[in-house]
Amino acid sequence: MRVLYITFIVFYFDQLTKLVVKGFSIPFLNLEFRGMHYGQSYDVIGSFFRITFVENPGMAFGIGVNDEAKLFLSLFSIAASVGILFYLYKMREENLIFRISLALILAGALGNLVDRTFYGVFYGYAPLFYGKVVDFFNVDFFDFTIFGRTYERWPIFNIADASVTIGVIILLLVHRKIDDENTEDETEDSGSDDEKLIVGLQNNKEETDKIGGKNDETDIRKEIQV
Repeated sequence: MRVLYITFIVFYFDQLTKLVVKGFSIPFLNLEFRGMHYGQSYDVIGSFFRITFVENPGMAFGIGVNDEAKLFLSLFSIAASVGILFYLYKMREENLIFRISLALILAGALGNLVDRTFYGVFYGYAPLFYGKVVDFFNVDFFDFTIFGRTYERWPIFNIADASVTIGVIILLLVHRKIDDENTEDETEDSGSDDEKLIVGLQNNKEETDKIGGKNDETDIRKEIQV
């Protein structure tokens, strides 16, 4: 499944950028990289696009969850990732764009799953499955309200979030096209079956006529001999 290369590449850059932003230390390898301070921000395109380091302890859009819900979210992410991977294998011969969209969604799910599952342990602030997701893309889009909260800037996100969003958009765009193609195929198959049936009936009729003709000819010869 070559589309998994897309999953690997997106996942790699998602984790790499998160480690660069947050920083990391591996004592036994004598490796240490100082990242950004929490809340620190750098302007990239003025105030429109910034790199701002925050951590999301809950769901998308900064929606907080309790410990039980967070554990469920982590376990659900694992199950969903396995399910998408299995479905990708099952649909390995299907529409390429459709498989690319699933590969992007899988990459995003895995990227944030690693944060939630391992970052708490790796950085020493939470047990397994209770980590926080590292976010840093800070973009000033239009103001909007969702789940009762109003945002003046778009919620800070990461590469994994962007990958899931792009994958879902592609999936929605191609879904109708795939349905139309399947409908056309079914219509063609139905037409082919009807044509085969008509041809079969015609052939049966011709054979019946031939047999009937032969029987008539045999009867006439018998009458002449008598």
